[in-house]
Amino acid sequence: MNYIKIVQVLVVVLGITTVKAEVVLPKFFSDHMVLQRNNNNPIWGTAQKGEKIMVSIAGQSHQTKADKNGYWKIRLDKMKAGGPYKLIVQGDNKIELNDVLIGEVWLCSGQSNMGWKVGGTTYADLEIASANYPNIRLLKAPLQGSLTKQYDLDAQWEKCSPENVGSFSANGYFFGRRLHQVLGVPIGLINVAWGASALETWIPREAMDAAGTYTEMLSQWDERMSNFTDKTLKKETKAYEVWVKSGKKGKNMSPVRDHRIGQNTPANGFNYMVHPILGYGIKGAIWCQGETNLGRSYQYRRMFPLLINTWRELWGQGDFSFYWIQVAGMKTKPTAPEQSYWAEMREAQTMTLKLPNTAEAVVYDLGEGNNIHFKDKQSSANRLVLHALSKDYNYKIKANSPSYESMKVKGNKITITFKDVSSKLYAFDVSTVKGFTIAGKDQKFVFAKAKIIGKNKVEVFANEIENPVAVRFAWANNPDANLYDKTNLPVTAFRTDNWHGISYQKEKANR
Repeated sequence: MNYIKIVQVLVVVLGITTVKAEVVLPKFFSDHMVLQRNNNNPIWGTAQKGEKIMVSIAGQSHQTKADKNGYWKIRLDKMKAGGPYKLIVQGDNKIELNDVLIGEVWLCSGQSNMGWKVGGTTYADLEIASANYPNIRLLKAPLQGSLTKQYDLDAQWEKCSPENVGSFSANGYFFGRRLHQVLGVPIGLINVAWGASALETWIPREAMDAAGTYTEMLSQWDERMSNFTDKTLKKETKAYEVWVKSGKKGKNMSPVRDHRIGQNTPANGFNYMVHPILGYGIKGAIWCQGETNLGRSYQYRRMFPLLINTWRELWGQGDFSFYWIQVAGMKTKPTAPEQSYWAEMREAQTMTLKLPNTAEAVVYDLGEGNNIHFKDKQSSANRLVLHALSKDYNYKIKANSPSYESMKVKGNKITITFKDVSSKLYAFDVSTVKGFTIAGKDQKFVFAKAKIIGKNKVEVFANEIENPVAVRFAWANNPDANLYDKTNLPVTAFRTDNWHGISYQKEKANR
């Protein structure tokens, strides 16, 4: 969509007419908002064509005129953390936004393990009762998608309190609370996470089209959307209701979704929840998503970097920090070496660390076998915020989990060397190192014995493998692995081989 079309749509969305128009701001420019410190924050809106607009805050003023389509935008001078301030927008009418703070703003996105509420976490009652943080501000986007780009969110900033924190993102809140406690500045958290959302719903359609590698997937969705009507929705809903009343006999059915506004349709989540806030001043983004894309990890290797690069380009703030929480452990502990969609997804996420200003929190050990929404969001947020404190705010804190660096084969043993080890490695809970498997050239893995032989080295072997060629660690849906750094960060799951996984076979079969 070109610039002229964008502003024409924006004019309609924000209620501007060609006869008479007041200055209008998007709803998320509201009382109690937080603006990013040390940033030329943009403020934008609509007005009558040619109308003079003045924006002022904390002694600075900026003037502009609404263009021929009624759109205007200014950028504030950089400000230090502080407030509260009053932001005034003056045109033919006057808008006053009160209790505006300057601090650190972070975007929180992904699917349900980012959207999971504080009220559903460990010690939820205690967390809610103690959430008296008026200088932490919360903005929560409505959970809806759109086939077309939207230009406003029906959401406003709120002060964090026991009355509202229970329904906010747990990972987001615990991350922001730690920042607030350490930095001592206001924190703004923007929650645009949506349960069960697919990665592709968060990427603009134009970016996927331009990539040229998602043509088949997009074509299938286009066909589905062209045939999806109110009549289709009614018919599918009725069929599902009949199936439920029958005691769910016969072929299993899923609850009916309106894919026109749903969270799996490509670009839907981006169009409705992200596009309206593009350019709003932020420090960075935190992310937790992947379960919906299980079985498509080879595609994820390309698509996840596409999302990050595209958001950064459209935001216009350079390579802002982008940190994510890996998918956690799920299902039963392995009784034999296994192929794993979950492990392959973690691998795809780790591979995305090749992008600048990225980091991940390793959390396979926090998962619950029978609960995809693990409750210990405090620990996952702690591991995530270590990266922000270390990389964005220059605290001397160990943040990276140890990860695979190299291997050396000698006889029937393989020595693995790790990077990002602080003082030393250790086996948690029991002295036996658990989580390693080993294989020969026949690609048949067996559980391995492992011994820590130095600060950052582990010797791996199995009596039944005379000529080993590959090692894997924590390679399972729900790994039984206990190798940690002394800072209590688990070693990142890895494999030394590049043999095709089960996701590759599945994706190949579906092409």
